Amino acid sequence: MTTTIDGISGLKELVGTHLGYSDYLEITQERVNTFADATGDHQWIHVDPERAKAESPFGGPIAHGYLTLSLGPVLAPQIMRVEGIKMGVNYGCEKVRFPSPVPVGSRLRLGAALDAVDDIAGGAQVSMTFTYEVEGAPKPACVASIIFRYYE
Repeated sequence: MTTTIDGISGLKELVGTHLGYSDYLEITQERVNTFADATGDHQWIHVDPERAKAESPFGGPIAHGYLTLSLGPVLAPQIMRVEGIKMGVNYGCEKVRFPSPVPVGSRLRLGAALDAVDDIAGGAQVSMTFTYEVEGAPKPACVASIIFRYYE
């Protein structure tokens, strides 16, 4: 269920709140290959399923870490939508970690927590923790401190 947030004042009210989870998204070999083509990262642990099954410690191909991180714009709108603003921009990341792999064929979801809202000229800087989870895995696949800027 998507949480609708009413502007910057609504964001401030939710500081310290876990906003929820996205639906699961299957990570396909086609998505991994497309990402490899877009970034030029064709390392065999991602794009060569036979070799990855035979030689990789993961037992098969895995998604790129940055592919996992890049799914934020796909998954986050399932969790939250900020209304009453002129625009929002991705300002960057403070810290990103990839504690466990995302096997091709697995299902990934995003959890989001709102950590801080700080005033800036014309709007607010919003810090969130995005936690990407592989269904059934004991550890998250990615934990990232993400910064957005919203302008009214």
